[in-house]
Amino acid sequence: MPPSSFEVQKTPQHVAIIMDGNGRWAAQRGLMRAAGHRKGVEAVREAIRSSIEIGIEYLTIFSFSSENWSRPKSEISDLMGLLKLFIRKDLADLHRENVRVNIIGERSDLPGDIGPLLEEAEILTANNSGLELIIAFNYGARNDIAQAVRSLANDVKCGKIDPSDIDCEMIGANLETAKFPDPDMIIRTSGEMRLSNFLLWEAAYSEFVFLDCHWPDFNREEFSKAISIYHSRDRRYGGLAQGTAS
Repeated sequence: MPPSSFEVQKTPQHVAIIMDGNGRWAAQRGLMRAAGHRKGVEAVREAIRSSIEIGIEYLTIFSFSSENWSRPKSEISDLMGLLKLFIRKDLADLHRENVRVNIIGERSDLPGDIGPLLEEAEILTANNSGLELIIAFNYGARNDIAQAVRSLANDVKCGKIDPSDIDCEMIGANLETAKFPDPDMIIRTSGEMRLSNFLLWEAAYSEFVFLDCHWPDFNREEFSKAISIYHSRDRRYGGLAQGTAS
């Protein structure tokens, strides 16, 4: 929900990132796309470190969308391999850093041992109280909204609620992201200016920051640049800025 005043927070509480441009980064260097994805994992580590240093409480990263399954099988295999490597190699470090890992997205029918690995990451870090790292994996915002509507429709069918009771708060409470605050800022790299089915409901009052750098080049400097842009915004939530005549 929007805050009761228009005071600008020094640091956004929740930052979400659409990590775009791995393939283009690789192509510019005459490398295979897999090289871009590998370099992109390093940028994920940098984003996590920067979030902890800056004091961000929630970081959501769009790691794999429900539409990404249409990519070539070889690329999907590379991405799955990198995800497994990241969890196996970085999970202990994240745990030591008091990071709590959360996964959003459809988990049924995931290939191989991906599902158990995701569950392991959540279980190991469940009691941590530092940065909340939310990994959107096999995630699509429209799918999440659809499942929320189905859940409410079933409640109506069972007589638990009346259709007239359904409001925005009730829909939001049935989304996978219900336990997290809406993102204050959504960053997308590589110069693209679209949400690509990411946090559509939750982004209602988010500030969008589009950076020209490809994701593998994202670092603390780029993160600081995005936050500076966020600070320059006047977040009014549909109202008027303080001191503005009605």
